[in-house]
Parts: sequence; structure tokens; C-alpha cells
Amino acid sequence: MAECLFCRIAAGSVPAHIVYQDERFLAFLDHRPLFPGHVLLIPRAHFETLSDLPGDQAGPLFLNTQKLSRAVEEALQADGTFVAINNRISQSVPHLHVHIVPRRRKDGLRGFFWPRHAYGDPEEAEAVRAAIHLALQRLK
Repeated sequence: MAECLFCRIAAGSVPAHIVYQDERFLAFLDHRPLFPGHVLLIPRAHFETLSDLPGDQAGPLFLNTQKLSRAVEEALQADGTFVAINNRISQSVPHLHVHIVPRRRKDGLRGFFWPRHAYGDPEEAEAVRAAIHLALQRLK
């Protein structure tokens, strides 16, 4: 897709600081990182969300995520990494991308970046569980 920024990066028409590439995936430094070493991993082909990614590419995507997480930790001498995928909401570029962010203890990020709330009671949790279970059955 010619109008997609990440597709243009994958095609080489927009410069980026490439850290990894193979025939299906490309990883580059985020231009506005949470911390230095914040990497974005994308499929070269245009898929908007994780749900759009063909099943045969999910394994290689996560193997590359694993490899890059290790490399970011080692290269930046980080204590760990934060790995995240946004699907539509908070997805600044509508092209599937995995954030791999180096983390250090007391780096200022607190868990997730949004408030967390407990279920009101066990019945509410069970209703949510049942709805997800039924959706999985329909998707089989």
C-alpha cells in the first residue's frame, strides 16, 4: 500500500534505522522511542492488525520478536523488555507492528500505561470468561 508509512519503509522509499530484516519481516528503531533502543518489528506485507496476519506468519513473527527482545536487552544492557501490539486503538500507523522496548528497574514506566480495574465480582468475571469461550467456539 503506497500510502502506508511502514510499507514505504519496507520498500526502502522512506529511510529508517534498520536493525533486522529478512524476506518477510523488517525491524527498525522507532523515531519517537519510549527509551533508546525501542524497536518496531513489522511484516513487509501490509496487514493492519494481528488478526489480519496469516496464521503461517504468526510463528515467524513471534520468533523474530523473541530474537529482537534478546538482542535489545543485550545491546542496551537492559534488565528486560516490554513487548506490545496495538490493534486499531492507539495504533498510530495502521500496519501491524510489534513494539520491543528496553526496560530497566525504576525507569519510570509503571506496568501498563493505563489504569487497571478488578472485576466487580466473580459473576462478572465468569460472564466475561463465558463470552470469550463462546467466541472461540464460533471461530473454530
